[in-house]
Amino acid sequence: MTLELTARDRSMLDGGQGPSAAAAMKILVAFSNAIGARGLLDISGAHIDGCLYHGKAGLDFVERLVVGGGRVQVPTTLNVGSFDLIHPGMVKMPAAEEAPARRLMKAHLELGCQATFTCAPYQTRFRPDFGQQIAWGESNAIVFANSVIGARTNRYGDFIDLCCAMTGRAPAWGLHLSENRRGRILFELDIAQAEPNDSLFVGVGLIIGQASGDRIPVISGLPKPRDEDQLKALGAAAATTGAVALFHAVGITPEARTLDEAFQGHLPEETIRIARADIDQALARLSGVPDGASLAAVSLGTPHFSHEEWMRLLPMLREAAPGKGIPIYVNTGRATLTRLQEEGALAGMEAFGLVPVADTCTYVTAILERLDGVVMTNSGKWAHYAPGNIGVTVAFADMEDCIRSAAVGHVVRGVS
Repeated sequence: MTLELTARDRSMLDGGQGPSAAAAMKILVAFSNAIGARGLLDISGAHIDGCLYHGKAGLDFVERLVVGGGRVQVPTTLNVGSFDLIHPGMVKMPAAEEAPARRLMKAHLELGCQATFTCAPYQTRFRPDFGQQIAWGESNAIVFANSVIGARTNRYGDFIDLCCAMTGRAPAWGLHLSENRRGRILFELDIAQAEPNDSLFVGVGLIIGQASGDRIPVISGLPKPRDEDQLKALGAAAATTGAVALFHAVGITPEARTLDEAFQGHLPEETIRIARADIDQALARLSGVPDGASLAAVSLGTPHFSHEEWMRLLPMLREAAPGKGIPIYVNTGRATLTRLQEEGALAGMEAFGLVPVADTCTYVTAILERLDGVVMTNSGKWAHYAPGNIGVTVAFADMEDCIRSAAVGHVVRGVS
C-alpha cells in the first residue's frame, strides 16, 4: 500500500519548512508506511509524552529539533516531566540528573509547546472538542479524549507524538477513522444498585483493561458517574492494566447512546459479566496491606487532580483534621494549582499535611520523604506502578478512607 502525500506534505519532506520539519515528516512517513496508513490527516492539537527524562537519547532528539529551528504547527500541551518546577525544593535528585531533566522540559518549550506539564490536558484550556482529530501521548489522556470527549487519537508514543505536532499531521489510521471505533467486546455489569463510589470505576477499569486485549470494550450497566473524574479513573485503570485507548459506556459516553450505536450495528465478539465480587477481587490485587498497618504517606492525583476533586478533598481535610505528621501529596496540573491559589483555597491547608505537587507525579519522581512505610492512594494507576517504580508498599482505598487514615496514622477502610 502506497502512502499518499499532499503537495504540502512533500514540500515539508523536501525541506521546504526547514530541517526539523523535514526530519519530523520523514519519521512520520516511515511510521505511517509501517502501520499501513493510506495517507495523513490534519490534527487540531497534540499532547507530548516525552518530557519525562529517561536518558540522553530523548534529550538529543528534542535538542536536534530545536537546533534545526523547529516549531510545533498546532497547539501542543506537555505531559509531566521529571521535575516539579513550581516546588523544586521537594525533589530529591542528584545535580547530574536534574540538569538534563530540566533541560528536556525547557527544550520542548523552545519548540513552541505549552508549559502545561500535566497528564490531564483535558483539564486545561486546550481540551479538544467532540470529533476533533488530535495526536496525544500519555495513556490516561488518550483514553479520556477518545472515550469521554469523543475526540480522536491513537496511542502515540514518544517521538511520534512530537513528529505529529511538528507537522500538524497524523496517519489516517486506527481510531482516527470511524469504522475502527466500534466496540468489539461487551462487559455487562451485574451489581446491586448502590451509590457508585470511585473504587467501583477503578475496579471496572482494571477488569476491562486485563480482558480486552486489543479490542474496544463496551460497558453496559455502568452506574451514572458523579462526574467525569470517575470516568477518568476508569480509563486510567484500563489503560494501565491493558492497551485500552477507547471504551464505550452505554448511555454515558458520547459514541454509545445505545448498545447498537456502540457496536455500530454489529454483535459483540465476546460477552463478559462483571459481578461485585469480580470488582472486589480486582481491587484487592492492588494491595495486600491489612487495615491497621502503619501509614507513611498518602498520594492522590494520578491522573492529576481536577479542580472538582480539590473541592471534594479540602472539606474532607478540614473535617478529618489530619495532623499526625502524615504528608498528603496531591499531584495536580499547574493551571489547576494557580486557580486554587488565586481563589485562596489552599490557605492554611499545610497544617493538615497537604503537600501540592505540580509538573510531575510522585510515582515517577523522588519526592516522597519516606519509602519505608505504607503509602495509601485512591488511584489504580498509582497503586499499579508505584511498587515497581519507587519501591513502596501500597494500600488502595477511596479518597475518604485515605484522609481518615492520615488522621489516625494507620490504614482504615470503610469506616463512617
